[in-house]
Amino acid sequence: MVDDSTPLDALFRALADPTRRAMLRDLAAGPRTVGELAAPFDITLAGASKHIQVLERAGLLRREVTGRVHTCHLDAH
Repeated sequence: MVDDSTPLDALFRALADPTRRAMLRDLAAGPRTVGELAAPFDITLAGASKHIQVLERAGLLRREVTGRVHTCHLDAH
């Protein structure tokens, strides 16, 4: 695992991947479920969730859980 010892390291790691950048572009239009974020890519929901976790650690998005539905919101500030 990569050491995200500083917030800046975590931010650059999150933005380094084109899939995560595309997910952020989708979220700029409004909240999306994990399934909606995963749909344009050839990845599993588990794979999408790992990308989302990286974005969460970088402070770029927040995940809201309602029952079994995980909705992601852009949280760039």
